[in-house]
Amino acid sequence: MSSLVRLLGFTTLRCGCIVGKYREVATKREVAYVEEKGGICTSHWHRRNHTIMSERLGSSPIATLSSQAS
Repeated sequence: MSSLVRLLGFTTLRCGCIVGKYREVATKREVAYVEEKGGICTSHWHRRNHTIMSERLGSSPIATLSSQAS
């Protein structure tokens, strides 16, 4: 079963992985998905198109790009 989500933004991690952060519209729960695996990433937790827990994101992303909420 799928749910409707709203994109909150993207983050590029130090390992090169790109993570998209989304909010489920019905529950307001925030989820993060690995959009692209970084070329130098050795973490088996970072798998493309899979959710990732916030404690596995790392402490300091390279860049954050946010979309504006409407």
